[in-house]
Amino acid sequence: MTPTDPTRPLDLAGIGIGPANLSLAALAQPTGLRAAWFEREPAFRWHPGLLIEDATLQVPFLADLVTLADPTSRWSFLNYLRHTERLYPFYFSERFHSPRAEYDAYCRWVADGVPGLHFGHRIDGVRWDSGHAVFELAVTRLTDTGETHHVTHARHLAIGIGTAPHIPGPLRHLTTQGPGPVLHSADYLGRRDALLAAGHVTVVGSGQSGAEVFLDLLRRRPEGLDGLHWLSRSRAFAPMEYSKLGLEHFTPDYTRYFHGLPEPVRDRLVTEQWQLHKAIDHDTLAAIHDELYRRTVGGGWPDAVLLPGVSVSGGRWTGGRLHLDLHHCEQDQESRLATDALVLATGYRERPLDPLLGALADAAPRDTAGRLLVDDRYRLTLAPDVSGSVHVLGAERHTHGVGTPDLGLVAHRAAVILNTLTGGARYPLPVRTAFTAFGLRGAHAGGGRRREAEFAVPPEGQALPRQYRNTGFPGLADKAQKSEGPLI
Repeated sequence: MTPTDPTRPLDLAGIGIGPANLSLAALAQPTGLRAAWFEREPAFRWHPGLLIEDATLQVPFLADLVTLADPTSRWSFLNYLRHTERLYPFYFSERFHSPRAEYDAYCRWVADGVPGLHFGHRIDGVRWDSGHAVFELAVTRLTDTGETHHVTHARHLAIGIGTAPHIPGPLRHLTTQGPGPVLHSADYLGRRDALLAAGHVTVVGSGQSGAEVFLDLLRRRPEGLDGLHWLSRSRAFAPMEYSKLGLEHFTPDYTRYFHGLPEPVRDRLVTEQWQLHKAIDHDTLAAIHDELYRRTVGGGWPDAVLLPGVSVSGGRWTGGRLHLDLHHCEQDQESRLATDALVLATGYRERPLDPLLGALADAAPRDTAGRLLVDDRYRLTLAPDVSGSVHVLGAERHTHGVGTPDLGLVAHRAAVILNTLTGGARYPLPVRTAFTAFGLRGAHAGGGRRREAEFAVPPEGQALPRQYRNTGFPGLADKAQKSEGPLI
Protein backbone atom coordinates (compact mmCIF):
# COMPACT_ATOMS: atom_id res chain seq x y z
CA MET A 1 0.00 0.00 0.00
CA THR A 2 1.61 3.25 -1.14
CA PRO A 3 1.10 6.52 0.75
CA THR A 4 -1.79 8.73 -0.33
CA ASP A 5 -1.95 12.45 -0.99
CA PRO A 6 -4.28 14.26 1.44
CA THR A 7 -5.77 16.07 -1.56
CA ARG A 8 -6.69 12.71 -3.13
CA PRO A 9 -7.61 10.51 -0.19
CA LEU A 10 -9.30 7.14 -0.06
CA ASP A 11 -13.05 7.26 0.31
CA LEU A 12 -12.88 4.62 3.02
CA ALA A 13 -10.12 3.01 5.07
CA GLY A 14 -10.84 -0.10 7.09
CA ILE A 15 -8.83 -1.00 10.19
CA GLY A 16 -8.83 -4.70 11.01
CA ILE A 17 -9.85 -7.55 8.71
CA GLY A 18 -12.12 -9.94 10.54
CA PRO A 19 -15.49 -11.16 9.18
CA ALA A 20 -17.12 -7.74 9.75
CA ASN A 21 -14.67 -5.66 7.73
CA LEU A 22 -14.22 -8.48 5.22
CA SER A 23 -17.97 -8.33 4.60
CA LEU A 24 -17.72 -4.57 4.14
CA ALA A 25 -14.83 -4.98 1.71
CA ALA A 26 -16.67 -7.61 -0.33
CA LEU A 27 -19.85 -5.53 -0.58
CA ALA A 28 -17.88 -2.34 -1.26
CA GLN A 29 -16.12 -3.76 -4.29
CA PRO A 30 -18.89 -3.06 -6.83
CA THR A 31 -19.76 0.38 -5.41
CA GLY A 32 -16.85 2.26 -6.99
CA LEU A 33 -15.53 3.56 -3.66
CA ARG A 34 -11.77 4.03 -3.38
CA ALA A 35 -11.15 1.84 -0.36
CA ALA A 36 -8.42 -0.09 1.42
CA TRP A 37 -8.33 -2.32 4.49
CA PHE A 38 -5.40 -2.90 6.85
CA GLU A 39 -4.66 -5.85 9.14
CA ARG A 40 -1.55 -6.46 11.24
CA GLU A 41 -1.72 -10.26 10.91
CA PRO A 42 0.06 -11.70 7.85
CA ALA A 43 -3.09 -13.45 6.60
CA PHE A 44 -6.77 -13.87 7.45
CA ARG A 45 -7.26 -15.82 10.69
CA TRP A 46 -10.59 -16.59 12.34
CA HIS A 47 -10.29 -18.18 15.81
CA PRO A 48 -7.65 -20.69 14.65
CA GLY A 49 -7.34 -22.18 18.13
CA LEU A 50 -11.00 -23.25 18.16
CA LEU A 51 -11.38 -24.83 14.73
CA ILE A 52 -12.05 -28.15 16.43
CA GLU A 53 -12.98 -31.06 14.21
CA ASP A 54 -16.77 -31.38 13.84
CA ALA A 55 -17.44 -28.02 15.54
CA THR A 56 -20.07 -26.11 13.57
CA LEU A 57 -21.19 -22.52 13.32
CA GLN A 58 -24.18 -21.52 15.39
CA VAL A 59 -25.68 -19.67 12.43
CA PRO A 60 -26.89 -21.09 9.08
CA PHE A 61 -24.69 -20.98 5.98
CA LEU A 62 -26.81 -18.09 4.66
CA ALA A 63 -25.14 -15.94 7.33
CA ASP A 64 -22.07 -15.60 5.15
CA LEU A 65 -20.34 -12.31 4.38
CA VAL A 66 -22.78 -11.04 1.74
CA THR A 67 -25.91 -13.12 1.10
CA LEU A 68 -28.36 -11.45 3.49
CA ALA A 69 -27.56 -8.11 1.84
CA ASP A 70 -26.91 -9.29 -1.73
CA PRO A 71 -27.67 -12.92 -2.64
CA THR A 72 -26.24 -12.28 -6.13
CA SER A 73 -22.78 -11.31 -4.87
CA ARG A 74 -19.85 -13.22 -6.32
CA TRP A 75 -18.52 -13.55 -2.75
CA SER A 76 -21.35 -15.72 -1.42
CA PHE A 77 -20.76 -19.03 0.34
CA LEU A 78 -22.61 -20.88 -2.41
CA ASN A 79 -20.33 -19.35 -5.03
CA TYR A 80 -17.35 -20.41 -2.92
CA LEU A 81 -18.66 -24.00 -3.03
CA ARG A 82 -19.13 -23.71 -6.80
CA HIS A 83 -15.63 -22.29 -7.20
CA THR A 84 -14.12 -25.19 -5.21
CA GLU A 85 -16.30 -27.73 -7.09
CA ARG A 86 -18.08 -28.81 -3.93
CA LEU A 87 -21.58 -27.56 -4.66
CA TYR A 88 -23.08 -31.00 -5.31
CA PRO A 89 -21.48 -32.64 -2.25
CA PHE A 90 -22.85 -29.75 -0.16
CA TYR A 91 -26.27 -30.19 -1.77
CA PHE A 92 -26.42 -33.88 -0.88
CA SER A 93 -24.99 -33.38 2.61
CA GLU A 94 -28.11 -31.34 3.48
CA ARG A 95 -26.12 -29.15 5.86
CA PHE A 96 -27.71 -25.98 7.19
CA HIS A 97 -24.89 -25.24 9.64
CA SER A 98 -21.38 -25.37 8.24
CA PRO A 99 -18.28 -26.57 10.07
CA ARG A 100 -16.24 -23.75 11.56
CA ALA A 101 -13.18 -24.81 9.59
CA GLU A 102 -15.19 -24.48 6.39
CA TYR A 103 -16.32 -20.96 7.31
CA ASP A 104 -12.68 -20.06 7.92
CA ALA A 105 -11.72 -21.50 4.53
CA TYR A 106 -14.54 -19.56 2.86
CA CYS A 107 -13.41 -16.29 4.47
CA ARG A 108 -9.83 -16.94 3.35
CA TRP A 109 -11.11 -17.48 -0.19
CA VAL A 110 -12.85 -14.10 -0.06
CA ALA A 111 -9.78 -12.45 1.47
CA ASP A 112 -7.62 -13.82 -1.35
CA GLY A 113 -9.95 -12.44 -4.00
CA VAL A 114 -11.27 -9.08 -2.86
CA PRO A 115 -8.93 -6.25 -3.89
CA GLY A 116 -7.66 -3.59 -1.49
CA LEU A 117 -6.88 -5.84 1.49
CA HIS A 118 -3.45 -5.27 3.00
CA PHE A 119 -2.27 -7.84 5.53
CA GLY A 120 0.88 -7.29 7.52
CA HIS A 121 0.00 -3.61 7.95
CA ARG A 122 -0.47 -2.16 11.44
CA ILE A 123 -2.32 1.10 12.08
CA ASP A 124 -0.47 2.89 14.87
CA GLY A 125 -2.79 5.87 15.22
CA VAL A 126 -5.39 8.09 13.61
CA ARG A 127 -5.75 11.85 13.64
CA TRP A 128 -8.08 14.33 11.95
CA ASP A 129 -6.47 16.66 9.41
CA SER A 130 -8.83 19.63 9.58
CA GLY A 131 -7.02 21.50 6.81
CA HIS A 132 -7.82 18.81 4.24
CA ALA A 133 -10.89 17.37 6.03
CA VAL A 134 -9.47 13.84 6.00
CA PHE A 135 -8.31 11.25 8.48
CA GLU A 136 -4.58 10.63 8.60
CA LEU A 137 -3.52 7.07 9.40
CA ALA A 138 -0.03 6.17 10.56
CA VAL A 139 0.70 2.83 8.86
CA THR A 140 3.50 0.40 9.62
CA ARG A 141 4.20 -2.35 7.12
CA LEU A 142 5.48 -5.49 8.86
CA THR A 143 7.85 -7.72 6.91
CA ASP A 144 10.38 -10.44 7.71
CA THR A 145 13.17 -7.94 7.16
CA GLY A 146 11.79 -5.13 9.30
CA GLU A 147 9.26 -2.32 9.38
CA THR A 148 8.49 0.57 7.05
CA HIS A 149 6.29 3.54 7.89
CA HIS A 150 4.03 5.75 5.82
CA VAL A 151 0.85 7.81 6.05
CA THR A 152 -2.47 7.11 4.36
CA HIS A 153 -5.46 9.47 4.15
CA ALA A 154 -9.17 8.69 4.00
CA ARG A 155 -12.42 10.60 4.17
CA HIS A 156 -14.08 7.94 6.31
CA LEU A 157 -13.03 5.02 8.50
CA ALA A 158 -14.44 1.58 9.35
CA ILE A 159 -12.93 0.10 12.51
CA GLY A 160 -13.35 -3.61 13.13
CA ILE A 161 -10.49 -4.57 15.44
CA GLY A 162 -12.45 -7.34 17.14
CA THR A 163 -12.09 -8.75 20.61
CA ALA A 164 -9.25 -10.13 22.71
CA PRO A 165 -9.25 -13.24 24.95
CA HIS A 166 -10.12 -12.35 28.53
CA ILE A 167 -8.52 -13.99 31.56
CA PRO A 168 -9.84 -12.84 34.97
CA GLY A 169 -7.29 -10.87 36.98
CA PRO A 170 -6.90 -13.36 39.88
CA LEU A 171 -5.92 -16.10 37.40
CA ARG A 172 -3.59 -14.26 35.01
CA HIS A 173 -0.43 -15.08 36.93
CA LEU A 174 -1.09 -18.79 36.43
CA THR A 175 -0.46 -18.57 32.67
CA THR A 176 3.24 -17.83 33.25
CA GLN A 177 3.89 -20.08 36.24
CA GLY A 178 4.06 -23.79 36.98
CA PRO A 179 4.97 -26.95 35.09
CA GLY A 180 1.57 -27.59 33.46
CA PRO A 181 -0.34 -25.83 30.68
CA VAL A 182 -2.64 -22.95 31.65
CA LEU A 183 -4.24 -21.27 28.66
CA HIS A 184 -7.23 -19.44 27.26
CA SER A 185 -9.53 -21.52 25.09
CA ALA A 186 -8.55 -19.32 22.13
CA ASP A 187 -5.22 -21.22 22.11
CA TYR A 188 -6.74 -24.66 22.60
CA LEU A 189 -5.73 -26.49 19.42
CA GLY A 190 -2.12 -25.36 19.64
CA ARG A 191 -1.83 -26.80 23.17
CA ARG A 192 -4.15 -29.80 22.87
CA ASP A 193 -1.38 -32.41 22.91
CA ALA A 194 -0.04 -31.02 26.19
CA LEU A 195 -3.53 -31.10 27.67
CA LEU A 196 -4.07 -34.70 26.60
CA ALA A 197 -0.77 -35.65 28.24
CA ALA A 198 -1.76 -34.09 31.57
CA GLY A 199 -3.05 -36.34 34.34
CA HIS A 200 -6.05 -34.14 35.12
CA VAL A 201 -7.51 -31.18 33.21
CA THR A 202 -9.94 -28.52 34.42
CA VAL A 203 -12.06 -26.44 32.05
CA VAL A 204 -13.55 -23.20 33.41
CA GLY A 205 -16.45 -21.52 31.61
CA SER A 206 -19.87 -22.71 30.45
CA GLY A 207 -20.21 -20.95 27.11
CA GLN A 208 -19.99 -22.64 23.73
CA SER A 209 -16.18 -22.62 23.69
CA GLY A 210 -15.95 -24.25 27.11
CA ALA A 211 -18.44 -26.92 26.06
CA GLU A 212 -16.59 -27.68 22.83
CA VAL A 213 -13.23 -27.92 24.60
CA PHE A 214 -14.67 -30.22 27.29
CA LEU A 215 -16.32 -32.44 24.68
CA ASP A 216 -13.17 -32.68 22.60
CA LEU A 217 -11.05 -33.60 25.62
CA LEU A 218 -13.64 -36.12 26.79
CA ARG A 219 -13.67 -37.85 23.41
CA ARG A 220 -9.88 -38.00 23.19
CA ARG A 221 -8.93 -39.05 26.72
CA PRO A 222 -8.93 -42.79 27.47
CA GLU A 223 -11.92 -44.32 29.22
CA GLY A 224 -11.34 -44.82 32.91
CA LEU A 225 -8.63 -42.15 32.85
CA ASP A 226 -10.85 -39.26 31.85
CA GLY A 227 -9.55 -36.99 34.62
CA LEU A 228 -11.75 -33.99 33.80
CA HIS A 229 -13.50 -31.23 35.73
CA TRP A 230 -15.79 -28.70 34.05
CA LEU A 231 -16.57 -25.69 36.25
CA SER A 232 -18.99 -22.85 35.68
CA ARG A 233 -19.98 -19.80 37.66
CA SER A 234 -23.43 -20.04 36.04
CA ARG A 235 -26.02 -22.05 37.92
CA ALA A 236 -26.45 -24.52 35.07
CA PHE A 237 -24.88 -25.66 31.82
CA ALA A 238 -27.69 -23.89 30.04
CA PRO A 239 -28.86 -24.37 26.45
CA MET A 240 -28.82 -21.54 23.96
CA GLU A 241 -32.18 -19.88 23.26
CA TYR A 242 -32.67 -21.13 19.71
CA SER A 243 -36.43 -20.95 19.14
CA LYS A 244 -37.48 -19.31 15.90
CA LEU A 245 -39.11 -16.35 17.61
CA GLY A 246 -36.21 -16.10 20.04
CA LEU A 247 -33.85 -15.77 17.10
CA GLU A 248 -35.71 -12.63 16.04
CA HIS A 249 -33.54 -10.81 18.59
CA PHE A 250 -30.85 -11.09 15.91
CA THR A 251 -32.77 -9.13 13.28
CA PRO A 252 -32.37 -5.53 12.15
CA ASP A 253 -35.83 -4.89 13.64
CA TYR A 254 -34.61 -5.70 17.14
CA THR A 255 -31.37 -3.80 16.62
CA ARG A 256 -33.35 -0.66 15.75
CA TYR A 257 -35.64 -1.15 18.74
CA PHE A 258 -32.72 -1.72 21.11
CA HIS A 259 -30.87 1.36 19.82
CA GLY A 260 -33.85 3.53 20.67
CA LEU A 261 -34.06 2.42 24.31
CA PRO A 262 -32.66 4.45 27.22
CA GLU A 263 -29.10 3.61 28.19
CA PRO A 264 -29.96 2.00 31.58
CA VAL A 265 -32.52 -0.27 29.90
CA ARG A 266 -30.02 -1.31 27.23
CA ASP A 267 -27.40 -2.16 29.84
CA ARG A 268 -29.87 -4.24 31.82
CA LEU A 269 -31.02 -6.14 28.74
CA VAL A 270 -27.51 -7.06 27.62
CA THR A 271 -26.96 -8.72 31.01
CA GLU A 272 -30.36 -10.40 31.12
CA GLN A 273 -30.14 -11.80 27.60
CA TRP A 274 -27.05 -13.93 28.22
CA GLN A 275 -28.85 -17.10 27.15
CA LEU A 276 -29.28 -15.65 23.66
CA HIS A 277 -25.54 -15.57 23.01
CA LYS A 278 -23.48 -16.98 25.90
CA ALA A 279 -25.12 -20.37 26.46
CA ILE A 280 -24.46 -23.70 24.75
CA ASP A 281 -25.81 -25.15 21.53
CA HIS A 282 -28.36 -27.94 22.09
CA ASP A 283 -26.45 -30.40 19.89
CA THR A 284 -23.23 -29.83 21.83
CA LEU A 285 -24.96 -30.48 25.15
CA ALA A 286 -26.54 -33.61 23.71
CA ALA A 287 -23.17 -34.83 22.40
CA ILE A 288 -21.59 -34.34 25.84
CA HIS A 289 -24.35 -36.31 27.52
CA ASP A 290 -24.16 -39.06 24.87
CA GLU A 291 -20.41 -39.43 25.39
CA LEU A 292 -20.75 -39.53 29.16
CA TYR A 293 -23.57 -42.08 28.90
CA ARG A 294 -21.59 -44.26 26.50
CA ARG A 295 -18.84 -44.53 29.12
CA THR A 296 -21.29 -45.98 31.67
CA VAL A 297 -22.25 -48.98 29.52
CA GLY A 298 -19.56 -51.24 30.99
CA GLY A 299 -20.49 -50.25 34.52
CA GLY A 300 -19.40 -47.38 36.70
CA TRP A 301 -19.26 -43.70 35.92
CA PRO A 302 -16.71 -41.71 33.93
CA ASP A 303 -14.07 -39.79 35.86
CA ALA A 304 -15.55 -36.49 34.74
CA VAL A 305 -17.14 -33.92 37.04
CA LEU A 306 -19.50 -31.24 35.77
CA LEU A 307 -19.89 -28.62 38.47
CA PRO A 308 -21.99 -25.45 37.90
CA GLY A 309 -22.53 -22.66 40.42
CA VAL A 310 -18.83 -22.45 41.28
CA SER A 311 -16.49 -19.48 40.94
CA VAL A 312 -12.69 -19.77 40.78
CA SER A 313 -11.21 -17.00 42.92
CA GLY A 314 -7.53 -17.86 42.59
CA GLY A 315 -4.94 -20.59 42.48
CA ARG A 316 -1.31 -21.51 43.01
CA TRP A 317 1.17 -24.19 41.98
CA THR A 318 2.20 -26.38 44.90
CA GLY A 319 4.12 -29.64 44.75
CA GLY A 320 3.93 -29.78 40.97
CA ARG A 321 0.11 -29.43 40.85
CA LEU A 322 -2.20 -26.46 40.41
CA HIS A 323 -4.55 -25.88 43.36
CA LEU A 324 -7.62 -23.81 42.47
CA ASP A 325 -9.64 -21.91 45.08
CA LEU A 326 -13.36 -22.59 44.59
CA HIS A 327 -16.47 -20.97 46.03
CA HIS A 328 -19.89 -22.55 45.64
CA CYS A 329 -22.35 -19.70 45.22
CA GLU A 330 -25.51 -21.38 46.53
CA GLN A 331 -23.96 -23.38 49.38
CA ASP A 332 -21.60 -20.51 50.25
CA GLN A 333 -18.82 -23.00 50.81
CA GLU A 334 -15.10 -22.90 49.97
CA SER A 335 -13.10 -25.75 48.54
CA ARG A 336 -9.89 -26.47 46.66
CA LEU A 337 -9.35 -28.51 43.51
CA ALA A 338 -6.00 -30.03 42.52
CA THR A 339 -5.40 -30.29 38.77
CA ASP A 340 -2.52 -30.57 36.31
CA ALA A 341 -3.77 -28.30 33.50
CA LEU A 342 -6.27 -25.50 33.12
CA VAL A 343 -8.29 -24.21 30.15
CA LEU A 344 -9.94 -20.85 30.71
CA ALA A 345 -12.98 -20.50 28.45
CA THR A 346 -13.64 -17.13 30.03
CA GLY A 347 -14.74 -15.20 26.98
CA TYR A 348 -13.54 -12.15 25.13
CA ARG A 349 -13.55 -8.39 25.61
CA GLU A 350 -13.86 -5.69 22.96
CA ARG A 351 -10.52 -4.08 22.16
CA PRO A 352 -10.68 -0.41 23.24
CA LEU A 353 -10.79 2.20 20.49
CA ASP A 354 -9.29 5.03 22.53
CA PRO A 355 -5.60 4.11 22.00
CA LEU A 356 -6.14 3.99 18.25
CA LEU A 357 -8.21 7.18 17.96
CA GLY A 358 -6.15 9.25 20.40
CA ALA A 359 -7.27 12.87 20.42
CA LEU A 360 -10.39 11.99 18.42
CA ALA A 361 -11.60 9.79 21.27
CA ASP A 362 -10.58 12.34 23.88
CA ALA A 363 -12.89 14.92 22.31
CA ALA A 364 -15.80 12.56 21.65
CA PRO A 365 -18.94 12.65 23.84
CA ARG A 366 -19.60 9.64 26.08
CA ASP A 367 -22.51 7.95 27.78
CA THR A 368 -22.79 7.83 31.57
CA ALA A 369 -20.54 4.74 31.67
CA GLY A 370 -17.83 6.51 29.68
CA ARG A 371 -18.46 4.60 26.44
CA LEU A 372 -18.33 6.12 22.98
CA LEU A 373 -21.72 6.89 21.43
CA VAL A 374 -22.72 5.07 18.24
CA ASP A 375 -25.64 6.22 16.08
CA ASP A 376 -28.09 4.05 14.13
CA ARG A 377 -25.75 3.95 11.12
CA TYR A 378 -22.88 2.59 13.18
CA ARG A 379 -21.06 5.93 13.31
CA LEU A 380 -19.23 7.25 16.33
CA THR A 381 -20.42 10.59 17.61
CA LEU A 382 -17.35 12.81 17.28
CA ALA A 383 -16.47 16.45 17.90
CA PRO A 384 -18.44 18.88 15.69
CA ASP A 385 -15.38 19.93 13.68
CA VAL A 386 -14.81 16.35 12.41
CA SER A 387 -16.78 16.06 9.18
CA GLY A 388 -15.60 12.54 8.37
CA SER A 389 -17.36 9.51 9.80
CA VAL A 390 -15.91 6.67 11.84
CA HIS A 391 -18.01 3.53 11.54
CA VAL A 392 -17.50 0.79 14.11
CA LEU A 393 -18.06 -2.91 13.50
CA GLY A 394 -18.32 -5.03 16.62
CA ALA A 395 -17.75 -2.36 19.26
CA GLU A 396 -21.37 -1.29 19.64
CA ARG A 397 -23.02 -3.90 21.86
CA HIS A 398 -23.92 -1.20 24.41
CA THR A 399 -25.89 0.69 21.73
CA HIS A 400 -27.01 -2.08 19.33
CA GLY A 401 -27.49 -5.12 21.55
CA VAL A 402 -26.65 -8.81 21.60
CA GLY A 403 -26.68 -9.10 17.81
CA THR A 404 -23.51 -6.99 17.53
CA PRO A 405 -21.06 -9.91 17.19
CA ASP A 406 -23.54 -12.20 15.42
CA LEU A 407 -22.39 -13.34 11.97
CA GLY A 408 -25.97 -13.16 10.70
CA LEU A 409 -25.90 -9.35 10.92
CA VAL A 410 -22.49 -8.56 9.41
CA ALA A 411 -23.81 -8.22 5.85
CA HIS A 412 -26.71 -6.02 6.94
CA ARG A 413 -24.42 -3.72 8.94
CA ALA A 414 -22.01 -3.46 5.99
CA ALA A 415 -24.88 -2.60 3.66
CA VAL A 416 -26.16 0.11 6.02
CA ILE A 417 -22.68 1.62 6.15
CA LEU A 418 -22.24 1.54 2.37
CA ASN A 419 -25.70 2.99 1.73
CA THR A 420 -24.86 5.76 4.19
CA LEU A 421 -21.52 6.53 2.58
CA THR A 422 -22.90 6.63 -0.96
CA GLY A 423 -26.26 8.13 -0.08
CA GLY A 424 -27.92 5.76 -2.52
CA ALA A 425 -29.81 2.52 -2.86
CA ARG A 426 -26.92 0.23 -3.66
CA TYR A 427 -28.18 -2.43 -1.25
CA PRO A 428 -31.96 -2.47 -0.74
CA LEU A 429 -32.68 -3.43 2.85
CA PRO A 430 -36.12 -4.29 4.22
CA VAL A 431 -37.64 -2.24 6.99
CA ARG A 432 -39.41 -5.23 8.48
CA THR A 433 -37.46 -8.40 9.31
CA ALA A 434 -39.33 -9.95 12.27
CA PHE A 435 -42.83 -11.08 13.11
CA THR A 436 -42.31 -9.80 16.64
CA ALA A 437 -43.15 -6.16 17.35
CA PHE A 438 -40.52 -5.07 19.84
CA GLY A 439 -42.33 -2.00 21.09
CA LEU A 440 -45.67 -0.25 21.15
CA ARG A 441 -44.84 1.79 18.06
CA GLY A 442 -45.70 -0.42 15.12
CA ALA A 443 -47.36 -3.08 17.26
CA HIS A 444 -50.66 -2.63 15.43
CA ALA A 445 -49.23 -2.28 11.93
CA GLY A 446 -50.52 -5.74 11.03
CA GLY A 447 -49.94 -7.34 7.65
CA GLY A 448 -48.82 -5.79 4.44
CA ARG A 449 -45.70 -6.64 2.55
CA ARG A 450 -43.76 -3.53 3.67
CA ARG A 451 -41.19 -3.23 0.95
CA GLU A 452 -39.89 0.08 2.29
CA ALA A 453 -36.12 -0.04 2.35
CA GLU A 454 -33.88 1.27 5.09
CA PHE A 455 -31.74 3.17 2.60
CA ALA A 456 -34.76 5.07 1.34
CA VAL A 457 -33.88 8.40 2.93
CA PRO A 458 -34.34 11.42 0.67
CA PRO A 459 -31.69 14.15 0.44
CA GLU A 460 -32.14 17.05 2.81
CA GLY A 461 -34.92 19.38 1.71
CA GLN A 462 -36.92 16.75 -0.18
CA ALA A 463 -40.21 15.46 1.14
CA LEU A 464 -40.48 11.99 2.58
CA PRO A 465 -42.28 9.75 0.04
CA ARG A 466 -45.84 8.92 1.01
CA GLN A 467 -45.22 5.18 1.40
CA TYR A 468 -42.62 5.81 4.10
CA ARG A 469 -44.81 7.96 6.32
CA ASN A 470 -46.32 6.49 9.48
CA THR A 471 -44.76 3.09 8.90
CA GLY A 472 -44.79 2.36 12.60
CA PHE A 473 -41.11 1.55 12.70
CA PRO A 474 -39.19 3.68 15.21
CA GLY A 475 -36.97 6.37 13.86
CA LEU A 476 -37.53 5.90 10.12
CA ALA A 477 -39.46 9.11 9.49
CA ASP A 478 -37.27 11.11 11.87
CA LYS A 479 -34.14 9.73 10.27
CA ALA A 480 -35.37 10.59 6.81
CA GLN A 481 -36.10 14.18 7.76
CA LYS A 482 -32.66 14.63 9.35
CA SER A 483 -30.63 12.89 6.63
CA GLU A 484 -27.59 14.78 5.49
CA GLY A 485 -27.48 12.90 2.18
CA PRO A 486 -24.47 11.05 0.85
CA LEU A 487 -21.24 11.26 2.80
CA ILE A 488 -19.10 10.97 -0.32
